[in-house]
Amino acid sequence: MPKVIISCAVTGSIHTPSMSPYLPVTPQQIADEAVAAAEAGAAIVHLHARDPDTGRPSPLPEHYALYLPQVRDRCGAIVNITTGGGLGMTMDERLAAALWARPELASMNMGSFNFNISGAAGRVEQFRYDWERPYLERTTDFIMSNTFAQIEGAMRRVGDQGTRFEYECYDVGHLYNLAHFVDRGVVKPPFFVQAIFGILGAIGPRPEHLLHMRDTAVRLFGNDLVLSVLAAGRHQMPMVTMGAILGGNVRVGLEDSLYLGRGELARSNADQVARIRRILTELSLDIATPDEARAILQTKGTGDLGF
Repeated sequence: MPKVIISCAVTGSIHTPSMSPYLPVTPQQIADEAVAAAEAGAAIVHLHARDPDTGRPSPLPEHYALYLPQVRDRCGAIVNITTGGGLGMTMDERLAAALWARPELASMNMGSFNFNISGAAGRVEQFRYDWERPYLERTTDFIMSNTFAQIEGAMRRVGDQGTRFEYECYDVGHLYNLAHFVDRGVVKPPFFVQAIFGILGAIGPRPEHLLHMRDTAVRLFGNDLVLSVLAAGRHQMPMVTMGAILGGNVRVGLEDSLYLGRGELARSNADQVARIRRILTELSLDIATPDEARAILQTKGTGDLGF
């Protein structure tokens, strides 16, 4: 079996500061958490930015600039910048950081869908910031927009600078959307597909769904496929472990789950990376280094970054 690439999504744009005291929100916290995750075994760190004063997700390149050079200088992990941004951002806002940073990898959502995280608001007794509750509750009437025109425009603008993509697929139809762009020659192999389970409005976190997503991806992309799996919340560790057993790669991190185990908040991203690394090692699976991941994904390396 090939070596397993561990990705770590360090902060994201779903969880808000009041949900966990361990969620990194300041630039220094994000930098420290990314570096620690890499030291624990993550070959890729998937990164968002937040407003340093409020912890709200931010699209501004100047907020990314507060921590990205540290990550570059302090660890060798592949930097993967979001183009999903935060809820309610325009496509131009969502692309701004990736266009400025010219990273080795950028995420690319492969379809529009209902994206409902409103239930999280009911589990927080008191919010630290005024923006948090409405940010969550508005998602009962929210569509994450990724039309064919938006996707193609983003692929061309970001891809023209040598950045490769983590194709985020929240449902089976998103795999077919990617296949459409492959057939038209808009994107080139290998195809790093992130199969995502457990977001309300998308495919559920069931083992049979993972098997179906995997089989469909293999049929569509064959030997050009590099499959990875992430799952939200309590489904994180079981689903990504199953994905690895099936020959895939894994993603963990506080963007996807705030917990390390039942009722136990993860105190850091590195805790989650260390746990999945231990599980994979005990399954006799080898872990890819950042440079091995670069070779697998055929990224451009660190010589042409914007930060």
